[in-house]
Amino acid sequence: MSKELPVIKTPLPGPKSKKLINFDEQYVSPSYTRAYPTVIDHADGAWIWDVDGNQFLDFHSGIAVSVTGNCHPKVVDAIVDQARKAVHISSADFYHELVGKLARRLGSLAPGKEKKRVFFTNSGTESVEAGMKLARYKSRRPRYLAFIGAFHGRTMGSLSLTCSKKIQRERFAPLLPEVTHVPYAYCYRCPYNLTYPDCELECVKFIEDQIFSRVAPASDVAAIVVEPMQGEGGYIVPPPDYFKALSELAKKHGILLMIDEVQTGMGKTGKMFAIEHFGITPDILVTAKALGSGVPIGACIAPQKTMDWEPGAHSTTFGGTPMGCAAALATIDLLEDGLMDNADKQGKFMMKELTKMQKEHPSIGDVRGLGLMIGIEFVKDKKTKEPAPKVAQDVERGCFEKGLMILCCGPNGIRLVPPLVVDRDQCTVALEILDEVIGKVEKKYKI
Repeated sequence: MSKELPVIKTPLPGPKSKKLINFDEQYVSPSYTRAYPTVIDHADGAWIWDVDGNQFLDFHSGIAVSVTGNCHPKVVDAIVDQARKAVHISSADFYHELVGKLARRLGSLAPGKEKKRVFFTNSGTESVEAGMKLARYKSRRPRYLAFIGAFHGRTMGSLSLTCSKKIQRERFAPLLPEVTHVPYAYCYRCPYNLTYPDCELECVKFIEDQIFSRVAPASDVAAIVVEPMQGEGGYIVPPPDYFKALSELAKKHGILLMIDEVQTGMGKTGKMFAIEHFGITPDILVTAKALGSGVPIGACIAPQKTMDWEPGAHSTTFGGTPMGCAAALATIDLLEDGLMDNADKQGKFMMKELTKMQKEHPSIGDVRGLGLMIGIEFVKDKKTKEPAPKVAQDVERGCFEKGLMILCCGPNGIRLVPPLVVDRDQCTVALEILDEVIGKVEKKYKI
């Protein structure tokens, strides 16, 4: 059998998309970035169709949301069944069965043997805000430590932790005070000009030796807030012993370690939560995006001894709605029933093939990832590592024109984060398109 390929029937954007885009731009906020000039009509599994009938291979999964594939029938059935019973029950004021079931399930899945409690939210940024408030409430300390390149959200608290792109912070000051940013463990571009493992994790030592002694006294720090793998910052994977050292540093000073799994969570890395790859237990874990396979729901998870705030200390109207909980429970079932294993299997295949591609393409400086969260960083020269942001942008656009939807990531990279239902043929098609497009872009820029 031949592989199913993308089908591009019209120039992009097609005539129907053009008309709808012109209408949209009259009424919708221009602050949305809108990666592609097309109007999506429907989707199924790893495929997306626009209103002009063009068929695209989905390797962005709605910014790492549609983890079980677009419109998975089991998720759709769970949503429809629940919608017939009750669309909304506010978990803040009323009990309903699914919120307790999902809380128990997430508590058992999150790292650590202690019994846990869960606060439900509507989004990633709200999950981060809940974690920030919980850390202050529990520790009675005012400060946070975050990382350069981090993305934690866009509401004012989470935005204060975010340090990914200038446009995200520009003209929104004053932000939350007492947030200190330090370099992440970005080994490909080590800010200390050292090489792992000879560096002896200078990026962690720097926090102890310089930040805690000169900038932010450890006794004032409520939480270290960190992604197990930087998402928006470039799909950056730290070295294997980084989080052990960071966890030990936090424990030494009584600081809560808050792990942001908004993008990395829910099976995409081959494990339910990416921090499991590093063998440490966070004090607070937050997640969202893929939790409901597209239905808005997020969670802040912590041991019972940590999440012991009083009624009214923090609350929500829509967090933990029955439809969100139903979608999340169906999502977890599917992840445990083979999709996480598929992420690991297909991710290893893609990493192997991309490593070969890296040797053949002078613009590919680095390939990194876990499971089906894979980043490719483009450079003008492999020796100097000079970033090539235009190459990344042109690769994104070139793939789109060939029917492969990906997203840029970091200042000069792209991310491959398909739904976990992708099969070997679909991965192979994506790699073939990517290989062809990168070659054309390299010729354009004479790399």
